[in-house]
Order: sequence, then structure tokens, then C-alpha cells
Amino acid sequence: MANPQADHRPLALTRQQEQKLVERIDRVSSYEDLKHVQELIRKNLGAELRIAPGPNEVRTVRGIIVVLEEKPGLCKKARQSVPAAVRRCLTEHPEIAYALLDAHDLFGSR
Repeated sequence: MANPQADHRPLALTRQQEQKLVERIDRVSSYEDLKHVQELIRKNLGAELRIAPGPNEVRTVRGIIVVLEEKPGLCKKARQSVPAAVRRCLTEHPEIAYALLDAHDLFGSR
């Protein structure tokens, strides 16, 4: 906050807005929609939501790495609740997890 050049977007995330974001992630129904949510987070918070297959074999959703990057002003609880919501979404919609794996060429179709 002392630096006027710093990105102040993460500071604008209130508890209610965080809950709305988690609810929005819970409503994701396709891989394209998940990519759209990632873009909204990047645009509105200035933080990157990274979702990628882990370095080892992916047998469950736990094998997919979901990280909301650490940004000054972004609370620890938000950095935990957003990835947890993404994991719930991937568990409830395995077709999104398959599309994610396919996008990273884990099915070898490319």
C-alpha cells in the first residue's frame, strides 16, 4: 500500500466477493468456462490461477496442480478457497478434467 505504483486490485477482494467467486467456480460447466474464469481472475485480481497436470501420473483430481499465485494484498484464505473450489468443480465434472489433460496433450492425440 505504501507503493503507489503497486497493483491494488487484490486489495479490492472482499469476503463477499470471494464467496461470489467461489460460487462462480462451482457453476463452471465446461473447460472453456473454466478458462474464462481464469481470465476474469487475471483481469480483476491481477493474480494467475494456474491449473495443470502434476509432474507425476495423474490418476485423480489430486494429481492436477491448482494454484492461485501469491500476490501482495491477496489473503491466504482466498488462495486456499479458490483452488479448493476448482478441485470440487473438477471432481463434479470429470469431463473438464479430461479436457484439461487433453489440452496439455496427455492423451497423445496431437
